Amino acid sequence: MIDENTVGAGALSRDGVAADVALAEVRRLRAGDRPTHGGRLFAYVYDPAVPGLDELAAAAHQESAHVNGLDPTAFPSLLAMENALVGSAGRVLGGGPGTTAPDVVGSVTSGGTESLILAVKAARDAHPEIAAPRIVVPSSAHAAFAKAAHYLRVALDVVPVPVDTLRPDPAALAAAIRPETVLVACSAPSYAHGVVDPVAEIAAVAADAGVRCHVDACFGGWTLPYLRRLGEPVPAFDFSVPGVTSISVDLHKYAYAPKGVSVLLHRDAALRAPQYFAYADWPGYTMINPVIASTRSGGPIAAAYATLRHLGDAGYLRLAAVTRDAVAGLADAVRAVDGLRLLAEPESTVVCFTATEGGPDLFVLVDELTARGWHTQPQLSYAGLPASVHLTVTASVAPRVAEFGPDLAAAVEAAHAAGPVRLPAELAALVGALTPEALTPDLVVGLAAGLGLGDGGPGSGDGDGAGAGPLPERMALVNTLLDAAPPALRERLLVEFVGLLQRPTWGSGD
Repeated sequence: MIDENTVGAGALSRDGVAADVALAEVRRLRAGDRPTHGGRLFAYVYDPAVPGLDELAAAAHQESAHVNGLDPTAFPSLLAMENALVGSAGRVLGGGPGTTAPDVVGSVTSGGTESLILAVKAARDAHPEIAAPRIVVPSSAHAAFAKAAHYLRVALDVVPVPVDTLRPDPAALAAAIRPETVLVACSAPSYAHGVVDPVAEIAAVAADAGVRCHVDACFGGWTLPYLRRLGEPVPAFDFSVPGVTSISVDLHKYAYAPKGVSVLLHRDAALRAPQYFAYADWPGYTMINPVIASTRSGGPIAAAYATLRHLGDAGYLRLAAVTRDAVAGLADAVRAVDGLRLLAEPESTVVCFTATEGGPDLFVLVDELTARGWHTQPQLSYAGLPASVHLTVTASVAPRVAEFGPDLAAAVEAAHAAGPVRLPAELAALVGALTPEALTPDLVVGLAAGLGLGDGGPGSGDGDGAGAGPLPERMALVNTLLDAAPPALRERLLVEFVGLLQRPTWGSGD
């Protein structure tokens, strides 16, 4: 029973509001977000700058938003669109009729993380005789593999990647394979640095051991084939490589579909079979799911289908060429600034740079770039690798490249003038001595307040539907603190900090 005095809390208004009022609230909240279009955000979103594409995708999404992917026999339109998307992804990645992988099959998922979780699940469940299954991944692999291992109770063997090459050594991966290993993973490219792993060698190592090999091409699977067609020296990484048993590719990245669409491909149906979940031992309908979710909106799938149909192969080739040129221009801008260096020569759609000795504090530099309208992604130091700045480059960046170089130089100059962030001595000592288990709620609140996180109670609204707690405009101090902490403490600090931010909006009841 709902107490009438509580109705109106958060998003639930007492009597409802007019449609235009609700939409205005959404737009007001969105005004505080990073810009998703315009080529100034180098992470999280993918903008091709194609006129009319957003409107097409939104219209297609609306057509199928209420279609439920739970039962393909009830909604055959969604089944047809999923099969078409899988076929397109399979073709782009070296499979299908007339190839060495003619029997490729796949599933549409909600994103790269779900695709990787399912790849691990399929590998695990293919070997019920192994009581304690393990997977082998390089340290440069996406964190979603660790998430998959955690969720599925699979042991994770992480093989360090040499800091000079940023690529895993196939021999080191081979040495990590045990009788309990069910999957070896590699990246095309790695997200952090945009480097393509030696997939052919790693797949051969896995095949020799009788183990599946998954290629995480969520980030680059839709661009690397087109870059190869443009003459770039892209190494073999897809189903043309013997031993590659599965590949993931996100359509909401460089296929430029709206968020919520990835594809997991398997070389054949037998490899995919353990991915499914079926259950009939209850009095309701027999459940059969190819992916993690049961109910799935058809909206994202329809939007992806319309996007691929509209852009076409020629459109993606053009967008890859535009993006390649933008990457080259941004890399040149980094090379031209004293105090910065590329951490890796660009091989895909990533520009990743760090500071040279005597160069600027990278976390201050990120804040200075933000102040100039450029939103980049700082990456903390790890296992001998220095802190770095990651730029995911999309086609929309191309018209902005000429602006970036002068702003980067000005930001570096400003960062030098500001000087590096210095943690207070007592805070630095605390981080050096803390263990994750020693973090108490009071200590976390005190740390957060000192960093400008959650002042006044995040999520405390003013009664008009939603609210958001204040965040610091500059994040250099937060990033410096996290960078000083070992990974296990970083994880716990971030969990606690985000927990402070994610609190209910109660509103005032109107």
